[in-house]
Amino acid sequence: MSYGTDLADSYRQLGRYTAKILKGARPADLPVQQVVKLELVINLKTAKALGLTIPATLLARADEVIE
Repeated sequence: MSYGTDLADSYRQLGRYTAKILKGARPADLPVQQVVKLELVINLKTAKALGLTIPATLLARADEVIE
């Protein structure tokens, strides 16, 4: 199970930031960007191999479940 950044969203943010720089903004004048969207991924196959039971409510909240 991991809780981390959504890479697609991070790349979109990077693109917007880069566009500002290419349009003439100084990097030192731009605010620091932080991740806006996080995602929860659960590897059910590994959980079962470890003998763990993942509650159905947690599985329902996961953005991705690896079976």
